[in-house]
Amino acid sequence: MEVTFSFERTTAISRTEVTTRPSLSYWQDAWRRFKVNPRSLISLYIVATLGLFTLVGPWVWTIDPTLQDLDQISVPPGADRRARVVGPHVRWEMDETNDAIPQTLSATQLAVIGEATTQAVRLAWNPVVGASGYRVYRGIAEPASPDALGLPLIDIVNAKLTRFEDRLDLKSRTYFYSVIALSSAGFELGGYATLDVEVTRVITANEAIARGLSERRGPSLIGETVYLDLHPLGTDYLGRDMLARLMHGARVSLFIGIVAPFLYVFVGILYGSIAGFAAGRWDQLMMRFADFVVALPFLLFMILFKIVFNTEPGESGISAMLLAMILLSWPATARLVRGQILQIREEAYIGASRLLGAGSMYLILRHMIPNTMGVILVTLTFAVPGAIFTEAFLSFIGMGVAPPNPSWGSMCNEGIKTMLTAPHELVFPAVFISLTVLVFNLLGDGLRDALDTRMRSAN
Repeated sequence: MEVTFSFERTTAISRTEVTTRPSLSYWQDAWRRFKVNPRSLISLYIVATLGLFTLVGPWVWTIDPTLQDLDQISVPPGADRRARVVGPHVRWEMDETNDAIPQTLSATQLAVIGEATTQAVRLAWNPVVGASGYRVYRGIAEPASPDALGLPLIDIVNAKLTRFEDRLDLKSRTYFYSVIALSSAGFELGGYATLDVEVTRVITANEAIARGLSERRGPSLIGETVYLDLHPLGTDYLGRDMLARLMHGARVSLFIGIVAPFLYVFVGILYGSIAGFAAGRWDQLMMRFADFVVALPFLLFMILFKIVFNTEPGESGISAMLLAMILLSWPATARLVRGQILQIREEAYIGASRLLGAGSMYLILRHMIPNTMGVILVTLTFAVPGAIFTEAFLSFIGMGVAPPNPSWGSMCNEGIKTMLTAPHELVFPAVFISLTVLVFNLLGDGLRDALDTRMRSAN
């Protein structure tokens, strides 16, 4: 049986699957890579929130940052705002008697006469044999020794005067009052009597009506409980609203921290680009001038600029601060950009562009500066917190923002004074400074990666 094989010519068509995507511009591709980085996006949202907090916040929270609420001094967030309405203060007649005062010299000798309120705390004690006077102390913690009695309020040189009325900056809290007998020479005679006193917050009827804290009028208002003004983040040592001061202080701190770096970084970019592109003798001369600027003392020029602007003591030195930063802070950026330009100008595509007739400015603006954006943005992110810290330092030594105008730096300076008794006065501005520094660093890292031309075709 014969089998016949038939061979037919077949044509195999090979199909190759090609995946294409739309051509993206430089900035479109950078945004595509930026938005896939969650840390960068979160940082961008926080920066936008800080912007709204700074620009829109004072329009929503309209409290004057310089207004003092003397009934709420150094109150923390969430503190009790209740106050009882009382009549006007009546002077304490010192010839009054009270048979309830103990008759022995001991820790129980010291007594409170009447109710202890923020209007006044009235103390009385029995005479001490051999005493020529007395010294009254007030502390915020129970004394452990005669050396830790607190703030000395008064020295009474009359041995028969055994009473004292305290009206010095009273707050709604517990105080520890101590009394020590004094000799004729003013020396302490020995032991001390201590009494803890719980002070109640009160407000006069006239003040409650003037501040709109109650709708009632007349004598019936006395005894009513009213609520004082709301301070979500508490108040400082002068009773000023912390939230309002943080909002208004952000304007100063962020203005200096952003505007100044952008200006001197821009100057540094142009200067470094020209120096790096020129190379040779001109490059050396320009860098020697940059070294000279680096050697200039910043603080000295800050003082000179304040003199030029005729800034009086107690006036804000923002203009002098900005000018000093712009004129003296650009060399660091110029050096970094110059180094990048010296490297990029030797690349093959730069030579090819020259052969095609590209001019110097075109090469600098179109090829060289975009390829240094990563370094520039990292420099800028470090420059922003550096400028904020510079403003804080100058405000701390009294050469920056002058009171009562707030800034985060001056608020930290004020918060140091009360950090043990009212830590929120230091914590809030310090947190805002730290948060700003962190988000700008994270944002800069994200922008550096997104704008890196070497990653343009990645992913």
